[in-house]
Amino acid sequence: MPSIKLLPHQLRLTVDPQELGCPDTSLLVSEPLPWIGQERAEKAARFGLSLDQPGYNLFVLGEVGSGRSSLMEVAMREAAAQRSAPPDLCYLHNFDCPERPLALRLPAGQGRALRDMMAGLVKKLRAEIPARLSGPEFKTESETIQKAFKDEEAQAFAGLTAFASDRHFSLHREDERMIFTLLGEGGHAVTEDEMLSLPPRQKAEVERAELELRAEISRFLEKMRPKERAANEAVAQLKRRVVKSLLEHEAGAIRAAMKQQIKDSVKLGGYLDRVGEDILNQIDLFGAEDAQDELAAALGRERVNLVVDNGGLSGAPVLIEDNPLFRSLFGSIEYQVENDVLMTDFSRIRAGSLLRAHGGFLLLHLRDLLGDPLVWEKLRRFLRSGRLQIEEPGTQYAPNAVVSLEPEAVDVSVKVILVGTREHYYELQEADPEFGRHFRIKVDFAESFKVSTDSRRATAIFVAHTCQRLGLPHFTAAAVARLLEEMQREADDQRRQYAVFAYLEQLVTESAMHASGELVQREDVEAALAAKTGRHDYPDQRLHESIAEGELLIAVQGERVGRVNGLTQVDLGDHRFGMPVVVSARTFPGKEGVLNIEREVQMSGPIHDKGMFILQTYFAALFSHLGPLSVNGALVFEQEYHGVEGDSASCAELYALLSSLSGLPVRQGIAVTGALNQHGEVLPIGGMNEKVEGFFRVCHASGLDGTQGVILPARNCSHLMLNAEVVAAVAQGQFHIHAIEGVMDGLELLLGLPAGELDESGGYPHNSVLGQVQKTLLHYRRICHLSEHPKPARKSRHGAF
Repeated sequence: MPSIKLLPHQLRLTVDPQELGCPDTSLLVSEPLPWIGQERAEKAARFGLSLDQPGYNLFVLGEVGSGRSSLMEVAMREAAAQRSAPPDLCYLHNFDCPERPLALRLPAGQGRALRDMMAGLVKKLRAEIPARLSGPEFKTESETIQKAFKDEEAQAFAGLTAFASDRHFSLHREDERMIFTLLGEGGHAVTEDEMLSLPPRQKAEVERAELELRAEISRFLEKMRPKERAANEAVAQLKRRVVKSLLEHEAGAIRAAMKQQIKDSVKLGGYLDRVGEDILNQIDLFGAEDAQDELAAALGRERVNLVVDNGGLSGAPVLIEDNPLFRSLFGSIEYQVENDVLMTDFSRIRAGSLLRAHGGFLLLHLRDLLGDPLVWEKLRRFLRSGRLQIEEPGTQYAPNAVVSLEPEAVDVSVKVILVGTREHYYELQEADPEFGRHFRIKVDFAESFKVSTDSRRATAIFVAHTCQRLGLPHFTAAAVARLLEEMQREADDQRRQYAVFAYLEQLVTESAMHASGELVQREDVEAALAAKTGRHDYPDQRLHESIAEGELLIAVQGERVGRVNGLTQVDLGDHRFGMPVVVSARTFPGKEGVLNIEREVQMSGPIHDKGMFILQTYFAALFSHLGPLSVNGALVFEQEYHGVEGDSASCAELYALLSSLSGLPVRQGIAVTGALNQHGEVLPIGGMNEKVEGFFRVCHASGLDGTQGVILPARNCSHLMLNAEVVAAVAQGQFHIHAIEGVMDGLELLLGLPAGELDESGGYPHNSVLGQVQKTLLHYRRICHLSEHPKPARKSRHGAF
C-alpha cells in the first residue's frame, strides 16, 4: 500500500468558538465548576468520602497540577457539610496519677463551656472561700468551738497551777511551753546559788516535788492535746462544711450545664468529685497571704485543657496538612526548664491535625510523609489501631532531666486522603501489604480525557472561574477555543484534552497580561504562547544554529546512499522540541549481522535496543528464502553524543540499511519517524508534533523547495496538532506529510523504486528495492563462500601459475 499524503485539515484540529455557547467567559462565572474529564475519579471520591467504615481511606493518584488536591478539597467540604460536628476533646489533671492526664470527649461546644465554667469556678472559689471563712456565721461557730476548748483548758490549767503552788512552784506558759520556777520564802524565785546552799534533805524534797510537777504537766498535756486536736478538727470540719456547700452548688451547676448525653459522662462526674476533694484538701491555703503561689499551683490542677474545640463547626472538620511534621500531625507536649529539669503538666498538651480532624477528613501529601520515616511509621501504627497516643519524641535524648507525661490515648475516627503519584501508589502496594488494607479507595485522576462539547464548555467555565479568582479580564470564545487547541496539543491527540489544569491556568494568566482591551482575544493567547516558547527555547535555537552553521551535518536536499534523516524529540521538562538526526548504515560481506554502534558503546537504552532486535528479526525474515545471510552492517546515529532511547527511529534505521545494501540513494528532504514491529507494521510514537515542526524549521531555514516532508505512522494521524506555519506550508504545497501503515509503504517515496514482493520463483523482482538488496546479499554470500573455500590454483602445461 503506498503512502498517503495528508491534507491540511488533517494536520490540526480547529475548535469552533460557537461550540462554547457564549461570546465570552464573563457569562459563565455563575455556573458551578465540574470535575472536567474526571468523572471516574469524582465517582470514586464521593463514594469513598461517604463510606464511614474503617479502612476506607482514599489514595488520590494523578499528576501535579491536575486539580487532584483542589477538587478533593471541594468534595471533602461537601461531604463534611452532610455530617454533624464531632465532639470536643479536653485533657484533665489525673488526681490519682498526675503523669497520665485524662482525656474527655464532650459534645461540640461543651468543651469550651466546661473550660470557662471551671475557670469561673476557680475564680469564684478564690473570692468566696476566704469571704465565707471570715463571715459572721463561720466566726461564731468557730469561736464557740474554740471557747469550749479554751474554757476546759483553762480549768485544767488552773488545777495544774494549784498543784504547782502546793509544791512551791510558780507555773506559766510561754510560746506553747510550760515554764515553772521554785519559790522561796516570801514568794521570790530561788536562785541557783540558793539552791546549791540548801541542805541535802530539803534539796531532795525539792527534786521530788519537781518530778511530781513534771508528771502532772505530762498528764495535763496528754489530756489537752486530743481535746485540742478535736477542736481543730471540729474547726476544719466546719470549714469543709461551709465550703462544701459552695462546691456542691457550683459542681451541680456544671453538671446541669453538661446535661447532654456524652460517652464520658461517668468520667466527668468522677472528675468533678475529685476536684471538690482536692479543693477541700487545700482549704487552708485560701486567704493565707504567704501561700498565694502555692494556692495558684494547686488551683491550676482544676483547669481544663481544651485541645480540640469544635464549637464553631456546623459540620465535620476538613483539614489540609501541608507541613506534616511529627508535632503538627500527631500532637505535642510542651516543656519548660525549671532548675535544670524539663517540666510539664496536662495543660501543655497540644493537639495535632489527626486529633483536630476527628470525625472528618484530613488530606496529606505522601511525598511529605515519606521524607520523615518517624512520621510515616507512626501514621502506619495509627491506621492499624485507630488510637492516638500523644508523645514527644526525642525527650530521652534531652540534655536535661525530663518530667514526662503519658496522656490517655484516644480513639480517633478520621478519613485520611493521601495524595501521591502512580509510582508511589504501586511501590507502596508492593512494599507494604498492609497499605492496601488501609487505603481501599483509589481515586485515579486521568492525565487526559476524551473531548466533547460538554468538556469544552466545562473548560470555558474553568477559565471564567480562574479569571474571577485572579482578577483577570475575561476571555472571548475565540480565545478560549485557542486555549482548548493548545490543551489538546499538550495531550498529543485531536480527540483528547490535557487534564493538567495548572498548565491552563498558567496560559490564562500569561494571556491576560498581553490583553490590551477589556477582553482577552485569540491573538493575545497566541502572543502568550510565543512568549512562553521564547523564554524556554534557547537549547532548541542553539541546535538549529549549529545546523545552519554546518556544525551538525543535516542535509535536506539531494540524495545520499545509506543516510536517512530520522526525527528525535528532546524533552527538557519545561520545553519540548524536535530535531532531525542522521541515521547512517554501512554494509559489507561477513557473518556478524547488523551491529548497533550505540548499543556497543552503551549509549542506548533498553527500548532502543529492543527496537534494534526487532529490526534485525524483520530484516532476516524478509530474506529468509536465501538461507543464512552473509552480511555485516553497522547502524549509528551520527553526531549523537548524549545517548539514545526509544524505538521511534527503527523505520529510519531499516531504510538506511536497505539503502546501503541496495545502493539506492535516499531523498534527504524527507525525514522518517515510526516504530517497527516484527511483521513490518509501523507503530505510533510520541512527540509527533515537535518532531515534524523541528524538521520543518530546518527545511525552512535551508529553503523550502516543495519536495520536502516527513513520513510518519498512519496511526499517529489523529495525534497531529501542528502549528499554523507548518499547516500553511502544506496547504501551499511547499511541505508534505506522508502517512504509512507498513514500513514497505515508504520505500518508493524514499528510494524511487517499489518495495517488491516475492514472486513465483521465490525471489524479489530485480526492479524493486528488495530485489536490489537480494542481489547484493547473494553477492556477499559468494564472496564469503570464496573466502572460506578458495578454488585450487589452475595448472598449465608449463606449470603452476
